[in-house]
Amino acid sequence: MVTVRDLREQMGEDPITMLTAYDAPTAEIVDEAGVDVVLVGDSVGNTTLGYETTVPVTVDQLASHVGAVARATDEALVVADMPFLSFGVDEAETIENAGRMLKEEGASAVKLESGPHTVDITERMVQLGIPVMAHLGLTPQHVNQYGGYPRQGTDQAGADRMLELAKAHADAGAFSLVLEHVPSNLAETITEAIDVPTIGIGAGPHCDGQVLVFDDAVGLSEWTPSFSKQFGDVRSEMESAVDEYVGAVEDGEFPAEEHSHEAADIDDIY
Repeated sequence: MVTVRDLREQMGEDPITMLTAYDAPTAEIVDEAGVDVVLVGDSVGNTTLGYETTVPVTVDQLASHVGAVARATDEALVVADMPFLSFGVDEAETIENAGRMLKEEGASAVKLESGPHTVDITERMVQLGIPVMAHLGLTPQHVNQYGGYPRQGTDQAGADRMLELAKAHADAGAFSLVLEHVPSNLAETITEAIDVPTIGIGAGPHCDGQVLVFDDAVGLSEWTPSFSKQFGDVRSEMESAVDEYVGAVEDGEFPAEEHSHEAADIDDIY
């Protein structure tokens, strides 16, 4: 089974692969493919729960999906993505929410959308045995502050702040750092500056690993970000299968004789 120590040892050697998963069947597929890290992202809000953003996702909702994924995963490291306002407000509540993902749901680590407010709590959780994956750049939980999902770190001041925050979280004990939607040269600079692996999404090829949302990677989403790539067309396959099912039922072709059976001993009920 992949551990946080394994990821640090893998840094600079083999690229780290990470995908999201929100349910047991998907987690099983991802795990069997040999993905290193399964992230139970708060993107479940967009992909599965019908929300327009990740902001409404609750701790209870995320915990349910974390448990489903953890029960279906044998080898990959399972990371729980902490929902909006479930961390950073009160230290005791933060630790309780994060600890629940490990103690009750079976995750091995948590991810925090990071900033100046998460340096101290990262250090405290690591002291208590809760491994923390930090996340800088575009942090979708700040959508209401950003007014959208803009690229981050595009000027010198922003790049300098991100580099300092990356160093601070690495020093606080974070075992890895997600960099989202940032210039590739900034991601390269941060990767070279810290001693924990970086995992990019829309951050170019110079990170120690890459992560995508599962639905985007397999072609299930109707829309994907410009920095993503569809490696399949699952949505078309599903649409085709459902269309065929509806047609077969309406035409009387399903169920056919091979899909049914008769019991001779109940003829008398007629």
